[in-house]
Amino acid sequence: METVRVAAVQMDVKLGDREGNLGAILDRIDRAAEAGARLVVFPECALSGYVFESRAEAMTAAEAIDGPSLGAMAARCAERGVFAVVGMLERDGDRLFNACALVGPEGVVASYRKIHLPHLGVDRFVDPGDRPFGVVEAAGLRLGMHICYDGSFPESGRVMTLLGADVLVLPTNWPTRAEPTAEHFPIVRAMENAVFVMAVNRVGSERGFPFIGRSAIVDPNGQVLARGDGQCEQILMAEIDQAQARTKRIVRVPGLHEIDRIADRRPEYYGAIAARADQKHEVISSRD
Repeated sequence: METVRVAAVQMDVKLGDREGNLGAILDRIDRAAEAGARLVVFPECALSGYVFESRAEAMTAAEAIDGPSLGAMAARCAERGVFAVVGMLERDGDRLFNACALVGPEGVVASYRKIHLPHLGVDRFVDPGDRPFGVVEAAGLRLGMHICYDGSFPESGRVMTLLGADVLVLPTNWPTRAEPTAEHFPIVRAMENAVFVMAVNRVGSERGFPFIGRSAIVDPNGQVLARGDGQCEQILMAEIDQAQARTKRIVRVPGLHEIDRIADRRPEYYGAIAARADQKHEVISSRD
């Protein structure tokens, strides 16, 4: 099977300037498609910006999933024969979500609402995501979408891996002090799940918050295929082989050193992982 060329768009975003941000996104779709990409991934809140100071202010930059911005993206995806994942603020009636949408030539394919919310930026004001993690097919790949802080919880990536994801797509807005996160999380999540990871961060600053770039595309062995720098807008390109992501058994020495991080799980011992944070667990100590 042929590989799929993908693009991670590390870009600056203007706070509250949905029209200007959309123009930049359409331009990057064109440029990535001209370089052969079939899937183009943008940062968290790429349409809206992130550092809002109130829910009311954030609402002015929000848009419904069936709104004009994603419609324009779908038209451009149809012209170029590509799919794109873009971060946005989603308005649903009087509800507000930090969301991302997968858009293709036929329109919006799927969307996701951020489940884990830090006390930072617009996440202080949005509603918690109300849908489970899922996997959707696009450009010959099975994609699992989550957003920024979701990546801090390994359960997120593992659930999507168990649902069949080839690629974990993680639009982010990692600011200063998140350098270790940007450096290590994409590699660890790729290795522990034997999948590709696209962690796509932004650059620039908003209201005193500088963003650190360092976007990455990582293969199932933890090898970094492309890495952005900390300041510049860039389009990172890589080839994704879905067969590599779907081959979970790693054979290092046949018959002597073989591992499968999915088949070798023992979920009957993982009960505490699914318990609420306020639930108490019995602590059992043992001696050799």
